[in-house]
Amino acid sequence: MSEAMERLVHGDVSVGDALPELGIDVTTTTVVLGALASRDWRPMHHDRDFAINRNGTRDIFLNTPNQAAWFERYVTDWTGPTGRLGRMTFRMNTSVFPGDHMVFTATVTGAEVDDAGCGWIDLDVALMVGDVATTTCATRVALPLGDDDNPWARRGDAWRP
Repeated sequence: MSEAMERLVHGDVSVGDALPELGIDVTTTTVVLGALASRDWRPMHHDRDFAINRNGTRDIFLNTPNQAAWFERYVTDWTGPTGRLGRMTFRMNTSVFPGDHMVFTATVTGAEVDDAGCGWIDLDVALMVGDVATTTCATRVALPLGDDDNPWARRGDAWRP
């Protein structure tokens, strides 16, 4: 979200809304740097020979923290800086490899304001490679209710993800 754009607030979002897609070409560097950043030294994330000959996969593949980071980026790119992730769960159905083009899509499945006055948006997110949902994800993200609200300022009982 650019500075020239209005910031996204809870009232701007409705159940059924689709988020804009995000497409990323996966490279060997994408896979290896994600593994290094998460200190995952297991060879299936950086050693092609090991991945193919010992694990029986077609190549090295994205690790769990790398996928989590991509989901977080996708959601927070949409919300802008005042969106705050509350929860995220995902299920990896198949691997993502170098040469794949991953596309993130999402649909708003819930919009509510909790008892503490925090505005929540629930999303069903998918990481697609071609027609295959390689990973599915459910997120709960807080959005400001208006100009005087900031989910990042919430603490204690005012923050119940």
